Amino acid sequence: MKAGEKKVADTNGRFLQVKRGGRNLNDANWANGRILLSNQRLVLAGTGGKRTFPLSSIEQLGGRFDVNQRIATVSDYLALHYNDGEDVVLVAPADFEEFELELYGALLNSTRFLVRHPAVEGGVVQNTEWEGARLKVEEDAVSIATVNGSFVNVQLDDIGDIEMGRRTVRDESREVIEVEHSDDEGTSLQTYVSGPERPVNILKSLFQIGEEQSETALELSQQDKQVLMALYSGVSPFDIPAFLGIDVDEVEELFVRLIDHNVLDEVRIRHEVELNARGRSIAADAIDDQGANM
Repeated sequence: MKAGEKKVADTNGRFLQVKRGGRNLNDANWANGRILLSNQRLVLAGTGGKRTFPLSSIEQLGGRFDVNQRIATVSDYLALHYNDGEDVVLVAPADFEEFELELYGALLNSTRFLVRHPAVEGGVVQNTEWEGARLKVEEDAVSIATVNGSFVNVQLDDIGDIEMGRRTVRDESREVIEVEHSDDEGTSLQTYVSGPERPVNILKSLFQIGEEQSETALELSQQDKQVLMALYSGVSPFDIPAFLGIDVDEVEELFVRLIDHNVLDEVRIRHEVELNARGRSIAADAIDDQGANM
């Protein structure tokens, strides 16, 4: 390895070139081989030879490229975009989730970002300043350390909504990620992150993985949604039975089920609860749907 280069991951898996020169390769087929990742490059080594991708050449991660049935049947793969998106390679490591976070970490951990935290707290805009920061991709979170010594922990499975737009950052117009999450007390926060375009786009795709983890796959009943909307509107959990005309024991069962599915956070037994980022996102969508149907 080169000076300063450190091995991050070494695993087996499959890979293939699915797009070259802007054209999808419809006859592409998987090749088996070894996948090596360092803090400087990604190496794919198979029977057809070895290909090396400097991490600086990877411009974007994500997206499905199911150009044929052989690819479509693989649920977990990483799409690596390079050459201005004209070329794409798919990588399907054996230990997908672990490798995915290791790759994001290798791409992002050495990057300097600018952060405003909290930009919004409890729905109230805060007068915080942009600070220099570095982040670390961990097993289930993105940890951000600012130059002034403060720390921000964004749990991937607690991410609510993500917005991307341009804002004035230190007198310059920059792309900014606005990510909603919660603090340890369950207070809704928004953290703003900006920086160079390439790592900002890669960080956004990582946050989107967390957002997908936060979205429930449940088929929520109308009663479930009524409970969430009531909590979202500020109704105390103790007032839910009277507010909705539901028996206390039935409300308790609803709370337990929604806690089990990580839509509510339990504050104390019998039964004080509060919406987490996942629950807020579901409640907001339910309110929007209700308004659209009026």
